Amino acid sequence: MAEILVGACSWTDPVLVRGGWYPAGSRDAEGRLRYYATRLPVVEVDATYYALPSERNSRLWVERTPDGFVFDVKAFSLLTGHPTRSGALPQGLGRNPRDAGVLDEVWERFAHGIEPLRRGGRLGSVLFQFPPWFRPGARAEAFLDQCAERTAKWPVAVEFRHPAWWREEQGDATAALLRRHDFAAVAVDMARTLPSSIPPVTPVTSARLSVVRFHGRSTAWGTGSKEDRFRYDYADAELREWVPRLRALAGRVEQLHVLFNNCCGDAAVRAAERMRALLDGTRAPRDR
Repeated sequence: MAEILVGACSWTDPVLVRGGWYPAGSRDAEGRLRYYATRLPVVEVDATYYALPSERNSRLWVERTPDGFVFDVKAFSLLTGHPTRSGALPQGLGRNPRDAGVLDEVWERFAHGIEPLRRGGRLGSVLFQFPPWFRPGARAEAFLDQCAERTAKWPVAVEFRHPAWWREEQGDATAALLRRHDFAAVAVDMARTLPSSIPPVTPVTSARLSVVRFHGRSTAWGTGSKEDRFRYDYADAELREWVPRLRALAGRVEQLHVLFNNCCGDAAVRAAERMRALLDGTRAPRDR
């Protein structure tokens, strides 16, 4: 069975830092990461969606974490077709994110920024989370083809936000498309009653990796504030229902990443720790 790495989608969220999960003396940038890495073996870097990663930060992350700890890095917004503020682009690069030259340079700088992680064996995956309007079709397939050319040396995971990708009539074609590029499909847990809900499917499209992201089951998804969307505390019963599915996934890939994105307070890190307990049986989870 594959190694199952469980973690959270942020270790720097201000509410988490102000809470009680980090002990006193471990709340500066270095202390937070070092402490996090003693509790959980994987983390998702979401800051790279909003700003290009820096080589210096990536190098420091490697230095501050033990061997075996990995980072899943979220692709910069421009690389997934999201709106990107001109102010998020480095000075001297040009201010029009639609310009082909700007896009080429952004790809190069993103690659340069994560290279210490890749070179050090710490890059778990690069997450391409596509926007809700990115739907199945020829244009989307061409976009994915271009991404594959640019990411040939990277482990890539793909999360679709438009539900049509994984509906019954499209699911097999979506899996085949990702398999062609050796992209790992991202399964999600979220509220299941919304028009935008992604079906709770767990396709395997890459032998090396599978990823499951737990967004929480808030019904404010897609409509409320960021805090409303991600404010959710998983009950143990909700985590338990995923245990057999995660073990089944782990039997088909080299590594499985389970990431909690309900980053409101300490809900994500606490849920990650409880899921680890359920998976390895080393301690009893909290009853609810």
